[in-house]
Amino acid sequence: MRLKSTVCYLYRLHFTVTESVTGITAKPLVFRTMSTKLRELYPEIEPFAKEHLKVSDLHNIYVEQCGSKSGKPVIFVHGGPGGGISPRDRRFFDPDVYRIILFDQRGSGKSTPSAELKENTTWDSVADMEKIRQHYNIDKWVVFGGSWGSTLSLAYAETHPDRVKALVLRGIFTLRRRELLWFYQDGASLIFPDKWEDYIKPIPEVERGDIMSAYYRRLTSEDENTRVQAAKAWSGWEMATSRLLIDEEMLKKVDSDVWSLQFARIECHYFVNGGFMKKDGQLLDDVDKIRHIPCTIVQGRYDVVCPAETAWLLHKKWPEAEFHIVPDAGHSNRESGTASLLLDATDKYKTL
Repeated sequence: MRLKSTVCYLYRLHFTVTESVTGITAKPLVFRTMSTKLRELYPEIEPFAKEHLKVSDLHNIYVEQCGSKSGKPVIFVHGGPGGGISPRDRRFFDPDVYRIILFDQRGSGKSTPSAELKENTTWDSVADMEKIRQHYNIDKWVVFGGSWGSTLSLAYAETHPDRVKALVLRGIFTLRRRELLWFYQDGASLIFPDKWEDYIKPIPEVERGDIMSAYYRRLTSEDENTRVQAAKAWSGWEMATSRLLIDEEMLKKVDSDVWSLQFARIECHYFVNGGFMKKDGQLLDDVDKIRHIPCTIVQGRYDVVCPAETAWLLHKKWPEAEFHIVPDAGHSNRESGTASLLLDATDKYKTL
């Protein structure tokens, strides 16, 4: 084990991209080895405040605050949609500096009603973030999000650029049709054929021409067993493919019927509706609205869930943003190289 650890450390590379492709003067591509040990997350911490905030006649969202009550505000935007927050998510921020705000988006985690699809769109979530900001009398904050959390963070920033001090984005996902088809129809299946078989098992051959729609019919079925079976297969596919090496602990999340239903129903609802965007590629097209905002982008080279092409396109649209490709990581923020860079980013924005 000591030999394996040493080899992994010696060959771990940090790939930083600072080259502009739009004519703006920038430094060339830089390859370098890690000069220090990979960082550990901040220590475990408990919230100093918890509440449910009523955001509509139907929805109440769970919000918690950690760290310094008088600290610099940062909001953690979870993935999915439907993934919910976890205690680990609090640990990307220095608790002595930041007022750390986390929330379960509509239908997710401790928010109610669970797995609800009505009044649940990207723009409802953008509005909810604004309600949280106003509720806590925050002028501006740092916005931190990965995967779907990067989608919602971009949507929020492009809608309210005057309220964002900085962005930390990981595993970039912009909800373009191309991205969805890669993961749910044809693409990632070629890399994980064994896990793909488990994913398509609930769907008859005749319906596999549009797998997302076939899943949506089952996830919205009136039959509970049909919904649960579909939810577990849908959720298991993403959990199996989220890291460079399959993580059995992540797969255990699917054991929960409640979590699987939240995750699968809400994801599929958003995806069959194109994320409720005005047009495909909206978030990339509107990047000019936020190019003045400090930003760090962290992307796993071998991210199968949200392939690096989208992060690269965002980099080309936004050359001012700090851009990192982690060469030995997949999609998850649990991978050490990715987590270390995210910590560096939140520390960098302490002074804002």
